[in-house]
Amino acid sequence: MLTIFYDGKCPLCSIEMQHLKQLDTYNRIILVDLHQENFTTLHPEIDVTDAMKILHASYDGKILLGLEVTHKAWTLVGKGFWVAPLNWPVIKQLSHVIYLIVAKYRQQISVFIAKIFRIKTVQCNAGACYDKSTNTHHRRK
Repeated sequence: MLTIFYDGKCPLCSIEMQHLKQLDTYNRIILVDLHQENFTTLHPEIDVTDAMKILHASYDGKILLGLEVTHKAWTLVGKGFWVAPLNWPVIKQLSHVIYLIVAKYRQQISVFIAKIFRIKTVQCNAGACYDKSTNTHHRRK
């Protein structure tokens, strides 16, 4: 089981997590929003400040970071070929640097992309997502 700790206030991050869960037919991934009220009580092993800088996950008792999380998640949903190049020697170093830049500016990038492509975003708080366009709540699994 892979538990991903992600920034639920980041539209780009939320969209990727929703897409992952749609493909997760065997329920191998658990999504945990870093902003939920009791996060530090439930997950004392994860430092929220660090997790806001770089994606964190827990898998088989080990903490995964950044692109390790991305690679493991997409592999678990059967799309590992999409991210396989992230582990190739030269690409791995370059993609890590690019990842850190994107992670740092993810809020600004998310807003920009959402506006340009008119992507509907969902606000998520305390384990529930609120879809403003339909005024409905969607409980996260």
